[in-house]
Amino acid sequence: MTTLRQAVQGYIEMRRGLGFKLQEAGRGLTDFVGFMEQQDASYITTELALAWAQRPSHALPSYWATRLGYVRCFARHHAAADPRTQIPPDGLLPFRPKRARPYLYSKEEVQRLLSAALDMPCRYTRCQLRPWTYYCLFGLLSVSGLRLGEARNLRLSDVDFDAAVLTIRGTKFGKSRLVPMHASTCRVLQEYIGRRRQHCAAQAASPYLFTSVLGNRLDVGDIHRTFYILSRQIGLRGATASHGPRLHDLRHVFATNTLVRWYETEQDPERLLPILSTYLGHVHVADTQWYLSGSPELMKEAMRRLEHCWEDRT
Repeated sequence: MTTLRQAVQGYIEMRRGLGFKLQEAGRGLTDFVGFMEQQDASYITTELALAWAQRPSHALPSYWATRLGYVRCFARHHAAADPRTQIPPDGLLPFRPKRARPYLYSKEEVQRLLSAALDMPCRYTRCQLRPWTYYCLFGLLSVSGLRLGEARNLRLSDVDFDAAVLTIRGTKFGKSRLVPMHASTCRVLQEYIGRRRQHCAAQAASPYLFTSVLGNRLDVGDIHRTFYILSRQIGLRGATASHGPRLHDLRHVFATNTLVRWYETEQDPERLLPILSTYLGHVHVADTQWYLSGSPELMKEAMRRLEHCWEDRT
């Protein structure tokens, strides 16, 4: 085992110990070490990092930039132990990812989606809970701002009705957080759990909040397929459209509506933004600031405040 390979493994173990999953980065760095061994290189150079990052040659620039980022982060760490290490400078393989333009659902569209979920046909008795499962899942996403994976991973033990709080565990960045629930949300989820007990034993015994017929955690593919079917049914998507409103857009709507309410009640969104950022599970406030430009209503409120500020100066 080479010294560089040992260093990479130690780096991966350290980062994972701090809560980072490093799944893709871990595989990438292991592959990079193999490449370095093939080149008979004992330390990292920018030239070798670029050569590895741009493999395969037909890959997208975003893929190259991501791979180079893996090496850059490790090189910054390893340079303290091996001064020969060259850190690939920022700006090499530049790539600016394009954010998908969010679809901002109206209240009426969300209500139509939930009504369509409740009206889903059930051919078999064992499937009678399915409409309620998707009604509650889509409803919870719309009022909580949770990521789909976070809602899908919820267990019954994560729901505290006395405190009206959800515990979100093992999130995107390996951290847990508490998400408060409105009283109306608690009532709907309590009713759903009560219905679960009346159906098949597998669902009643499942540790997951949202469960399949077999008592397993809901399949993410089935969630999206169900959403697409209902979206086409209520006119949110065309009958043959491959693009359109996404489930993740419900998270955007939650964040946007929160910011709009702050503006409308004359509060300071910039000062309160860290609260929303923590609530959404963002690591950086900058990730939440992006929502400020995602809605015409928010832009209108921002312009109104700017005009008011200039009026006060004249």
